Amino acid sequence: MPLDTSTYSLALLRLDGRRWNELRRMHAQISTQPTADGSSYLEMGNTKVICTVAGPAEGRRAGCGGGIVGDANAMVQVEIGIAGFSGVDRKRRGRGDKRASEMQMTIANAFSNTLFTHLYPHSTILITLHVLSQDGSLLAACLNASTLALIDAGVPMSDYIAACTSGSTSSYSSNDEAADPLLDLNGTEEQELPFLTVGTLGAVEKVSVLVMESRVQAMRLEGMLAVGVDGCKQVKEILDQVVRRHGKRILLESVKT
Repeated sequence: MPLDTSTYSLALLRLDGRRWNELRRMHAQISTQPTADGSSYLEMGNTKVICTVAGPAEGRRAGCGGGIVGDANAMVQVEIGIAGFSGVDRKRRGRGDKRASEMQMTIANAFSNTLFTHLYPHSTILITLHVLSQDGSLLAACLNASTLALIDAGVPMSDYIAACTSGSTSSYSSNDEAADPLLDLNGTEEQELPFLTVGTLGAVEKVSVLVMESRVQAMRLEGMLAVGVDGCKQVKEILDQVVRRHGKRILLESVKT
C-alpha cells in the first residue's frame, strides 16, 4: 500500500506522530560485551544493532568484509550480519549480500579516515555488526553503533561520526513543488520516499559519509542535506551523553573500590 503523505503538510505530523524535524527515540549503551575489546548496543526507533570491536591486533585477515588499508596504517575491516527475523520479509542474507557489502565498504572508508590508523602499523581493527531489527536508518545506526564501540575499545579518533537519514515528502515522479524535507525516516517512509544517509564529523558541519540510494530532484537535495546535517548534531549530543554517562559510572566504581 503506497504511503499517503498528503496529511504531512496539513497536520504537520507524520504517521508515527513526529514532526518533520524530530528524531525517533534513540537509546544506546556501551561495554555490553565483556569479552570484546569494545562493544555497544544502539536503537534508533525500531532499528536495533549490536556492535563489537576487536583490536587493534597484529596480523591481517584476508577475505572478510570490507577492508581499507594503507602501507603503514592499520586495516579497518567491517563485517555485518543481518538476522533473518530482523525485517518484515524474513529474508536470510548470506555473506555475498550486495547491500551488506556496500555498507561494509562505506563504514570501513569512513572510519579509516577518522581513526588514527598510523599509530597501529601492520594491525587490524575488526568491526562486527549484528542487525537485530530493521525499521529504517540502518546504515546510520551501524555508523553510530560503531562509533560508540570504537570509543569503548579506546581506539583514538579525531572525533565522533554521527549519522542519520533525511528525505523528502515528494517522490521523483510526482515533482511536487511544495514538498518538505523529513528527518530520520522509518522503514515505511524509506520504501516510498527518496532519502539519503549523511554522517558528519563531530559538532562541525564536515560531511564524512553521504549515501543516496534513490532518485530526487536536484532542487531538493540541498534542503535534505541541511536537515540531515542538523540531525547529525542532535545525534552527536546523544552519543556524547552516553559516553559521558558511562565514564562517570566507571569513575564512581573505581572510587568505591
